[in-house]
Amino acid sequence: MYENILFEKVDKIGWITINRPSFLNALNKQTISELNHVLGTISLDEEIGVVCITGFGDKAFVAGADIKEFADYSISQGGELASSGQEKLFNLLENFNKPTIAVINGFALGGGLELAMACHIRIASSNALMGLPEVSLGVIPGYGGTQRLPILIGRGRANQLIFTGEMISAEQALQWGLVNTVFEQESLKNEASTLAKKILKNSPNAITSAINAVNAGFQMQQGLNKEIEIFARCFGTRDFQIGTQAFLTKQKANFRD
Repeated sequence: MYENILFEKVDKIGWITINRPSFLNALNKQTISELNHVLGTISLDEEIGVVCITGFGDKAFVAGADIKEFADYSISQGGELASSGQEKLFNLLENFNKPTIAVINGFALGGGLELAMACHIRIASSNALMGLPEVSLGVIPGYGGTQRLPILIGRGRANQLIFTGEMISAEQALQWGLVNTVFEQESLKNEASTLAKKILKNSPNAITSAINAVNAGFQMQQGLNKEIEIFARCFGTRDFQIGTQAFLTKQKANFRD
């Protein structure tokens, strides 16, 4: 049914696995559409009480967006890319009617980290690396990164990660509050299931109500709209052309000369 994701139900847990290992599970438009579809199905399935999202293999959760898909986009196309992705996936996850757990089993970069941040809970393997490297491409995070990251780790640390584009380890992410817990790779899925089963013992209605109540204190639509607007404008810049072409040709971008 799906080309880029796997889905299974195990003990009332819905497991979604992003399955593009040759691209380090990078998000493209088709994958976002498939995730939107499966989440819509899960939202109506009373047998599923918790959703776990992970990446195929042991290298990457999601190593970003698929750059080659939008390297030649115009400003208007960039804006549509961000607004459509927000509506179909990232905002959907954040406001999902069942708890969502990001099971970060490797690289979570760019759109991958933004996907994890849109989930209600994040756990990571000890080998995971996280970051928002979009500025190296001449753009900003476009799927909620500029809004959700400061909420999770504070403005100063968020600015550091966004401005430098650097990656941090799972342990650093734990210290900063970006992830809830860290486990060894081999036990990560079992630990995710254990956490999900603790949640499943409680009232589904109360949990959905708690999701709505917690989210009410972090209304950020105005900020997300501004992020989309600024993200789109970046597509009309020389820096975007330099950054994306350097990435695609595996060279180092030179923005200063």
